[in-house]
Order: sequence, then C-alpha cells, then structure tokens
Amino acid sequence: MWRRLRATCKRPTGGGWQAVGLGAVVCGLVLHITFVPFSSTLQSLQNLKLAANLNLIGLAAEDHYLAACQRMNQGAVVFQNASWKAEVGCWLNQCHAHTSSFPVPEVLGGKSCDQGCKEHGVCNEELGHCRCFLGFSGAACEELQTLECNDRVSKEEPFGIWRVSRCASFCDKSRSWCLCGNGTRYPQRQVSEACGFVIKDGLEDLTKLDNDNVYGNASYKGWCNLDAEDVYEAKVPLKTPYCDCRYDGVVGSLCEQPTECTCINQCSNNGFCQNGFCACNKGWYGVDCSVPSSLASPRHWPRWLRPSTLNITTENVEDDMVTAVVEKKRPLIYIYDLPPEFNAHMLQGRHFKFHCVNRVYDANNHTFWSDQLYGAEIALYESLLASEHRTTNGNEADFFYVPVLSACAITQADAAPHMDIQREYMGLRQYYAGDFNKRAYTHIRDNFPFWNRTSGHDHIWFFSWDEGACAAPKEIWNSTILVHWGNTNSKHKGSTTAYLADNWNDIPKEWRGDHPCYDPLKDIVLPSWKVPDPYPILEKFWARPQEERPTLFYFNGNLGEAYGGRPEATYSMGIRQKLASEFGSKPNKAGKLGRQATQDVLVLAERTPDYRLDLSKSRFCGVFPGDGWSGRLEDSVLHGCIPVIIQDGIHLPFENVLHYDSFSVRIAEEKLPNLVSILQAINDTEVDAKLAAVRGMWQRFTYHQAIKQEAERQKQQYNYTEEWATYYSSLTDDDAFSTLIQVLHYKLHNDKWRIEQKKDNKHFGIPDTCRMQRL
Repeated sequence: MWRRLRATCKRPTGGGWQAVGLGAVVCGLVLHITFVPFSSTLQSLQNLKLAANLNLIGLAAEDHYLAACQRMNQGAVVFQNASWKAEVGCWLNQCHAHTSSFPVPEVLGGKSCDQGCKEHGVCNEELGHCRCFLGFSGAACEELQTLECNDRVSKEEPFGIWRVSRCASFCDKSRSWCLCGNGTRYPQRQVSEACGFVIKDGLEDLTKLDNDNVYGNASYKGWCNLDAEDVYEAKVPLKTPYCDCRYDGVVGSLCEQPTECTCINQCSNNGFCQNGFCACNKGWYGVDCSVPSSLASPRHWPRWLRPSTLNITTENVEDDMVTAVVEKKRPLIYIYDLPPEFNAHMLQGRHFKFHCVNRVYDANNHTFWSDQLYGAEIALYESLLASEHRTTNGNEADFFYVPVLSACAITQADAAPHMDIQREYMGLRQYYAGDFNKRAYTHIRDNFPFWNRTSGHDHIWFFSWDEGACAAPKEIWNSTILVHWGNTNSKHKGSTTAYLADNWNDIPKEWRGDHPCYDPLKDIVLPSWKVPDPYPILEKFWARPQEERPTLFYFNGNLGEAYGGRPEATYSMGIRQKLASEFGSKPNKAGKLGRQATQDVLVLAERTPDYRLDLSKSRFCGVFPGDGWSGRLEDSVLHGCIPVIIQDGIHLPFENVLHYDSFSVRIAEEKLPNLVSILQAINDTEVDAKLAAVRGMWQRFTYHQAIKQEAERQKQQYNYTEEWATYYSSLTDDDAFSTLIQVLHYKLHNDKWRIEQKKDNKHFGIPDTCRMQRL
C-alpha cells in the first residue's frame, strides 16, 4: 500500500562520526510517495529504486534551504547514487548539495630566492626558499651532494652489502645511479645490478664483475658499447637478458630511446620533467609547476584559479604580490609545498621506473598505466593540486594536506645507502617511512603558522601502505589520517603482517605513542588504485543482473602454502588459508579439494586470464586481507559483484560514512565455514537490491578524475586518445576524490574538535542551521 509520510532527520546516536549539533538540522520534508514494506528485503529494493525518482514538495517554511533527505528503514540516505549513513547522507543532501560559492583571495608569488637557486632548483615564491634538484643542496642550491651507490665496502664484499643501487660500473653520485661511464661508447647507458655481476645458474655472485658482458672482449662489444642498430638488424646478438632499462626516461633493448619521464601532473605543461622533479618555467613554481607568480600571464593560469579578478599590490615586477580573487566553494584545502626530500627527490632518484608512480611512458610517449599497489598516493595528490577546492590562502583553508610520499619511501627503503633502514630504523620500512612524516611535521610546525592553531586537527596525511598508520609518529595523530587499512583494533592489537620488514611491533613506544592504527571517528579509508581498464566499462560488467551471474561465490588469489603460495601461517591472518581448506576448488599440494567444495563456489589460487570476466559472472566475491589491505573490494565493486567481507574489525573504503549493508555482506571470521549457507539464505530480492546499490556507486571506487587529467594531457600534447581515455572520460558520477571532498565537507561542520574552536566570521556557503553549534 502507499501513503503520505513526513520524514525527518533525527539527531544521530552513533556510527561514523558523532554529528554533534546536527539535531539543529531538520529535514521537515513531506514526501508525496513513500513505500510501506511487505517485507524488509522488499523494502530495501524499493527504497533504492524509489529514492532516485522521488519528487519532494510541500517543504516546511522554516526549511527554505532543504534538498532531498530520504531516510530509509535500515538507516541510510541515498545521495548521488550511493547509500550513506543517515547522519552523513542527510547533511550532504541538505547542505553540501546546495553550497554556494564565495570570493577567496589567493596570494601568488612575491618572494625571490637566493641567487635564483643557481638554476639547480625551483624557487618557492610563497616562502622564498629554494627547492633543489636531487644532488644539490644549500640555500641557493649551491652545494653538491654525494649519493653513493655502494654501501659498507669491505674485502669480503668489494661492492658493499646489498642495495638496489649496488654498482659494478660508474656511479652517478648525484642520484646513486649505476651507468656505463666515460670510456664507453654510451656513457649514460644504465647498468642495472644483474647486468654487472657474474650470474651462474640464475644466481648473482655479487663479488665478481662480469666485464665481458658490460664492456666486451675481442669477440663481443659489451652492453656499454653495443649499437642499437646492430642489435635490431641482428648483426650482433644481445648476449644476456639481464641488462634492462630500470630507470625512468628511456626504453628499448639497449635503453637507447628517450621518453617522457613521470612527474606530478607532468609539470602542468609549465616546466620540464627531470626524472620525477619538475623544473618549472620562469613565472611558475610548486611541485607540479601549477602556481603562477606575477610573471605568468593570467591567460595561462590553471582552472583552480579561474575565474578571478586581479590586484597587483606593488610596482616592482620582480617582487610582485599578486592577489587573485576567485569564486570557490568549501571545503578549501591548502597543500604544503614541502621540501623535495619528501616527494620529488624520491621520484627523481627512484631505481625502478614503476616504483612510486601509477604510470610511465612508452617510446611514443603514450601513457602506460602501472598496477603499482600504492598508486592512489599519486592519483590523490594530482587531483588535489588541480582541484577547484585548492587554495593558497592558509587563513581561509579548512584543511591542510601534507604531501609526504610515504609509500614511495617504503618502496625505496633499500634503494641506496642514503636511504638506509638498517642503521637507524631497525630494518623496519614503516619506521623509516614514518620518520619522513615526523620530519615533515617538524618542518611545517617551524615554518608555517597553521599547525599550532589547531594542534594539527585540520591537517591531512596519507598512509597508504599495507597496515596504514599503525606506525604513524605520535605527534601527528590528532590529524585526519587517510589509509587503505581501517584496523579498528577491536581484535588485532599488534601488527598483522607476515612480512617482517613491515612489522611495527618493535617500533619504540616513545616514538610511536599508543594510538590505534585507525580511528573511525576522524580517519578515512580510501579505495586502492586500480589500473584504468576500459574493458569492464566497455562490457558494462558492473551492470550485469543476477541472472547473468551463475557463480554464487568467487575468489581468486594467494591461498597460502597448501597451494604453493605464501608460506607464513600468519599471512592474511590465516583467513585465506581457512577459506581454501573449506572451499578450495582445485586440489592443493596434497591433492585435496576443500572440504565443502561445490560447483558454484570458485576458490582458486592461480590468477586466471579471465579474472575480470569471472568477477562479472559472480553474485558474491570474497574480500580478505593480504599483508594488511588488499584491493579485492575494489575488484568486486568495479565488476558489479557484491563484496563478502571476512576480516573482523577492519573497515573498508569509506565504511564509516557509506552504508555498507546496502551493497555488501559482512561475515564474522568464526562463521567462515558457514559461508555458502549464509549466502544461499539471502533471497533474490535482497541480492537484486545489493547489486543495484553496487551499480549506483561503483565509480566512487575509481580515481577517474586523475585519469581524466592524464587523458586531457595526452590529447593536448600529442593529440592522442587511447581506449582507456575514451571510456574513463565518459564517466560522470562521483569518484573516490569527489567522495573524499564530500566527506571532508561533512567533517568540516560536524567534527567534534571544531566545537571547541571560537566562532569565526568566515563565509561557509551554507545556512547557519547546517553548521554545528559552537561553544
């Protein structure tokens, strides 16, 4: 039956962030049509369908600012194709969706640098500080750095202990790269570790040089003297497969073809990318050359500074302070331009081109996307720098983003002697990377006024590695922490990883403090990076209905030692191993199937070529941990499969704000043996409702804004559009970055710590009733 019903958004009592003062935000809506359920499962489906089509009229006079606020029976609010927790979705519908813009003064340029950084760096004109290229230091970048390749050389180990940078040839000590060196035909050709040492039976002897391979002999020219033409024309065979092009900027069998390097936002077309460091054109600065000074023509200003009106405050052209008044909406985010040791140096000196970045470039300078596990770190950074929510005005900013490439530090921890985790950090990568954040904290505390105003509560840090912020330094714990691993510590009080170099249990308590890994009242779990794959979008895998999904449950991944996988019993906290012992679809090393193996449940250890197709043919897909987070929830959602989450106390992306019950199933670890019976008990109507919810919000688990930026760069610079660019550019719903902005806007007005701040006179673009009550 149908009836009219008045819906109100009541003051929330729990879940997600406590919305203090939200009781003043009342929907007061008269809904013309509301479905009264015959059953709870039927109502779930009807609510999802109804919410998209409701016409809301009869708004109460006192609620002149209202938008749609539909509270469902299960405590969710549909907002822009996704079900949110009631208190969050209600606020977003009423307030975020109707935020007005206001003028923000952006102050650009103004301070010059000592000796112009001697052309060995980029001047930060906000601070008047040089940002020196790798290999240079000093106030004017006047000092040469020495970055060795070999570490702790001894008689027994003439080339030192193992490092990725270990070099049997010429060491370029400006970046600890191993090159052929003077006296060879191609002195800048790289000599990777496996190329320079004797290899026997597939093993390197790191005490013996392979001079014949590198430099040649009477019958062979050697890697450093071979001509590419001779090799390609088969005049000279390439002797060994062990020499390769590991460093960024070149491709080809002999690293003879120069390519574009990978930089943040590719220097915004306002500079030249030097292996990860942007050398900005005159008039531009910032890590991606996106901030103009007075010397840059306003016609070339980036979108985040448009439209604007200008006010030049001095007559000295070289030292102008230019104020651009720009119409913006909150939340406003200030992005620190940190010294390059925290970001650009790690990109510039990386020893493997795929580390730290989510893309590289081929011989035609076309984008080659990487499956780098920590690619979200770069995608988020690039989206923030180009966002309309970015501001250079710290006094107007609502949040402050600290762009330490922490995951890059993790992957580079063993790269070279100057990145040594053994001497000071007990061989622990999380301790090493955590110290990068502690040093960044010290820098911003000492050089900017913003941290001390709120004790860092309005600052944001990204800890994207396996166990997230478990090893974050205690000094920054007040801040909002972005992670992929939402461990609430309800069960796991210590490190859960089976990879010893990432185990944080032994990090000194006085350094780390006693904080949890993740606090759902303030922190945010973000989706992991997935390669922009046009095939699922082209085939609309995310849209397949239940009748086209014959497989009840699907999981394909490392299942532990019994299947030739990870030998550690603690890998995946033992969960994947239990899954395999119950439901393994193929015989393990002992020749046994899972105890409950059945035809419509696929649990496989070997990654199949049809992985994407198999996901799209399944109704439910498994989400289990690896060494901390894994990207299986994203795989499920991007292929339209209902995630089945079996990891107690671990939050998934946006779980403290999205209503996960509407599109997923969570099963306690102890009930894993009952997996099939639990899934079979979910009736078709509820399955349809969850599949519909996945279809409505799958784009929130992509980073398509960053992908679109790259597509646009390729189009502008090379007039080239690949299939991935075509299909990802067609996406219009909110992605992970848009979702983060919405969550930050909600936090801006509902975080408890802000109650203690004195009421300010800032323009917030929302009615006063949308803001929390201030003390």
